[in-house]
Amino acid sequence: MNLSPPPPVVGAPHYARRWQALIVLLAGGFMNIIDISVVNVALPPLQAAFEATGSQIEWVAAAYVLAFALGLLPLGRLGDRVGRKRMFLIGIAAFTVFSAMCGLATSIGMLIVARVLQGLSAAMITPQVMATVQVIFPPAERIRAFSYFGLTAGLASITGPLVGGLLIGADLAGLGWRWIFLINIPVGILVIAAGRAVLPDIAGHAGVRNDWAGIGLAALAVFCLIFPLVEGHSLGWPAWAFAMMAGALPAAALFVVHERRRGRAGRSQLMPLELLGDPNFGLGAIMLMLIFAGSMGGFLPITLFLQQGFDFTPLAAGLTTAPFAVGVLAGSQLLRLFGDGWPRARVAIGAACYCAGMLVLAVIVSAVGDAVSPLAFIGPLFAAGIGMNFCIASIMRTALAHVPPRDAGSGSGLLQTFQNLGTAFGIAIAGQIFFSTLATLMAAGSARHPAYVAALEAAFIFNISAFAVVALLALMIRPPVGGGRPHGQADAQSAPVPAEA
Repeated sequence: MNLSPPPPVVGAPHYARRWQALIVLLAGGFMNIIDISVVNVALPPLQAAFEATGSQIEWVAAAYVLAFALGLLPLGRLGDRVGRKRMFLIGIAAFTVFSAMCGLATSIGMLIVARVLQGLSAAMITPQVMATVQVIFPPAERIRAFSYFGLTAGLASITGPLVGGLLIGADLAGLGWRWIFLINIPVGILVIAAGRAVLPDIAGHAGVRNDWAGIGLAALAVFCLIFPLVEGHSLGWPAWAFAMMAGALPAAALFVVHERRRGRAGRSQLMPLELLGDPNFGLGAIMLMLIFAGSMGGFLPITLFLQQGFDFTPLAAGLTTAPFAVGVLAGSQLLRLFGDGWPRARVAIGAACYCAGMLVLAVIVSAVGDAVSPLAFIGPLFAAGIGMNFCIASIMRTALAHVPPRDAGSGSGLLQTFQNLGTAFGIAIAGQIFFSTLATLMAAGSARHPAYVAALEAAFIFNISAFAVVALLALMIRPPVGGGRPHGQADAQSAPVPAEA
C-alpha cells in the first residue's frame, strides 16, 4: 500500500476506488446515526433499570450529542492536519471501545460518562466522512454521493428502532438493553478492516494547528446554554440556570473576537470565519441547526408518549415510527429527479412537507383516547420523512459547494457542529416542554393518557415551528454562481489527488 500521497495534479483523475471508499465512510456515519436512533427506544427500559430521573435519562441522549457537537470542530481540524484516513480509523476504534463501556455500565452515571466518550469518538469520525467525499469525487458526481447520506440516514433511522426493539425484547443472555451498545463491537471491527483496505491516503496540512483557546470558549458557550436547559426543569429553575444561559452570549462573542484575531494574524482558526462569509454556508448552518432541533424535538417526545404513556414495547414503538425513516429513503430517491438545481425549491418544499406531516399527526394525536393506532402514524410520518431528506441533502450540498479542500474537514465539521447543537437543543427544549407539561397536568390530577397527549401536543409546537422557519429561510438561498454551473466547479482544480490505498 502506497502511504505517501503525491502532490496535487491539475486535471488528474479522481480516486479510482471512490465508490468503495464511500461505502466504508457511510458505514462509519451509519454507526453514529444508528446509535442516536437506537437509544431513543431504549430510554424507558434504561430509566427503569437504573431508576433514573427524567433529567438523567435526557442526559443519556443529550450527553452524546453534546460531546459530539463540542468535538466536531477541533477533531475535524485535527483531521485536516494529520490525515483523514488516520482520524477516521482511530475514531472507529475508540467508538467501538466506548460502545463496550456503555454496554457494561453498572450505573446511570457510568453510562452518561461512557456516552460522552462515545460522542467524542464519533466526532473523530464524522468530519472525515464529508471532507473525504468532497475531495475524492469530481463535482459532477458529488450530488449523487451526497444523496447517499440521506439514504444512509434513512436506513439507520429504520434499523435503529427495529434492531433496538428486537434486541431489548429478545433479552439475549439476560443483557436486555445492553445489546444496543454491544452490537457496535463486531460492526466496528469490520469497518476498521475495510477502511484500512480501501480508504485513500490524503495528505494532511502540516500548517494547520488546533486553536485551544477557541476550543475552550466554544465549549464554554455551548455548555452554558445546554446544561441549564436539560437540568433546569428538574431543579425548579434556580437563578443560576438563567445566569448560565445569559453567560453563553458573551462567551460566544469572545469566541468570535478571538477567531477574528487569529484570522487577521494568519493563524489557524478553529472556525474559519471566512466560511461564514459565504451566504449559503452561514445560512445552511442555521437551517441545519433548526432542522435537527425540530426533528429531535419531535421524536424524543413521541417515543416517550408511546412507551411510557401507552405501554408500547420498544419494538412496537420502533415499528410505529418506522414510516418516517421509509420517507427519508423515498426522499433520497425523489431528490435525484431534481439533479443539482432548484436549491431553494428543494429546501422550501421539504420543510413545508415536514410541517404538513407533523401538523396532521398533531391533529391525530389530539383525538387519541385510551388507545393509539399505529396505522394512523403511517401517512404523516412518511410525508415528514420525505421532507426531512429534501432539506438535509440539499442544504449540505449547497453549503459545502465552495469550501476549499484545505478547510474541508473544518467546514464539514462546522456544519455538523450546528447540526448536533440543534440535536442537543431539541432534546433539551422539547424535553423541558414535554416533562414540564406532563408534570403540571399530573400534579393537577389529570389521568395518564390525557396528560401524555397534551404533553406531546405542546412539544409538537416547537417541532413544527422550527421547520416553518426553515421554509422561510430557504427563500434566502442564493442560486449557483456562473450561470447554473454545478456547485463545486470552482474547487475542482484545487483538490489534491488522493493516493491509491
